Amino acid sequence: MIWRLRQHGKISHKDEERIEKKAMKLISVTFFVLAAYIFYEAVRKLIVQEPPEVTIPGIMIACISIIIMPVLAIQKYRIGKRIRSKALVADSKETLACFTMSIALLLGLLMNALLGFWQADPVAGIIIALYLVREGREVWLEAHEEAGE
Repeated sequence: MIWRLRQHGKISHKDEERIEKKAMKLISVTFFVLAAYIFYEAVRKLIVQEPPEVTIPGIMIACISIIIMPVLAIQKYRIGKRIRSKALVADSKETLACFTMSIALLLGLLMNALLGFWQADPVAGIIIALYLVREGREVWLEAHEEAGE
């Protein structure tokens, strides 16, 4: 997105639209890559019956993410709307997905620690992966629709 935003206001409207569409396509690919990784890891953990590892740094990072990511997502969304950047709005959704993953991580750790339900984390991962595929598809289709493809 930094690459996309550095071009804002410095190039022709036509070139800016072309770069915007390219950025949207790249963002949609990152949704798919993230979904594939999360899905793979979740299924692997279920198959090998691997409970989540509880570490203080991991918990701290998740807590910080829960605080920062929604604020960052809202700001990206607002700026994206203001400058009419659908790519930045799409990126705000990906930031919101990171927030969701942090909540799932903490809930998974709690459910494992309190109830012995270690499967909660990978099950949440599968659900999040499906959500990421849906969001990635929406961004991909919107980018292609904008391009007239």
